[in-house]
Amino acid sequence: MTIAKPTLCAAMFILALQSTAAEAALPDPVRAMIEAAIATGDKAKVATVVEIAKQTNPGDVAEIDSLDSAFRQQVASREAAERARKEQEIRTAGLLDNWHGKGQVGAFQSSGNSHDVGVSLALNLDRKGIDWQHKLTATVDYQRSNGRTSRERYLFAYEPRVRVSPDLFTFGLAQYERDTIQGFASRYSLSGGLGYNVISSPDLKLSAKAGPVFRRTELVDGDAENHLGGLAGFDLDWKINPRLTFTQNANMVAETGGSATLIVDSDNTTLALNSGLEAKISDRLSTRLSYALNYDSNPPPQGVSIDTMTRFTMVYGF
Repeated sequence: MTIAKPTLCAAMFILALQSTAAEAALPDPVRAMIEAAIATGDKAKVATVVEIAKQTNPGDVAEIDSLDSAFRQQVASREAAERARKEQEIRTAGLLDNWHGKGQVGAFQSSGNSHDVGVSLALNLDRKGIDWQHKLTATVDYQRSNGRTSRERYLFAYEPRVRVSPDLFTFGLAQYERDTIQGFASRYSLSGGLGYNVISSPDLKLSAKAGPVFRRTELVDGDAENHLGGLAGFDLDWKINPRLTFTQNANMVAETGGSATLIVDSDNTTLALNSGLEAKISDRLSTRLSYALNYDSNPPPQGVSIDTMTRFTMVYGF
């Protein structure tokens, strides 16, 4: 009997260890639930399932964390490989590759007491590299009323940007305008300076920029004016919901009589303000309601200071 007691105690101890190990093992249904979430590759879904599993199985937190850690490492490795692939693709892209943009078109025609016909066209192109970004803009507004041209405005702009830091960038701007109704046959602007991304989130983006500008205006009567001045601008994009976006773009140029430092004694100040509300119909097709205001503090004799345009256009993204 003296020999049997230790043997019996050892057997009971081994059974207790086996019972504890069995209790510590993650239940098969819980493991299957976590593995099913991991198979989807959805990080948010995995995080939710892992959180619930920890709450319902507090004794298996270490094993649950091990499964979650392995998944996170796998995702991080896959994302790093994808970033490297995209970076290599950008670095080896040709001049005409990786351009994205939107085209807009709107038109109207009326007859009866008045005969009107008009067209509004716009094209916006964007190409992003590792540190560079190129933006191209072209707009055309043309209208005839009762046999005469009542609106004729063209704008073409090219703006390259170079990233200095995640939020700071330098920019250049070359712009051409024509508006014979406002009194100028051509207006050329060259500018450059610094910009900053004030807000940069998936749903809200706000950037501001400023710098000196040289502008040459050729009037319809043959006269020409050259001015140095300063440019300030901002761009705002607000995704109200997945199918509705508000945009606000403004560029303000204050000209001086010949010195970039005499902004207060300016000869002419212009403001180009564009606001838009864009509703998505499909992945590529949207409708856009926009309002454009152009202000000129010193217009030609036949022009006015404020010129506005409201447009309803169809937008195609590519």
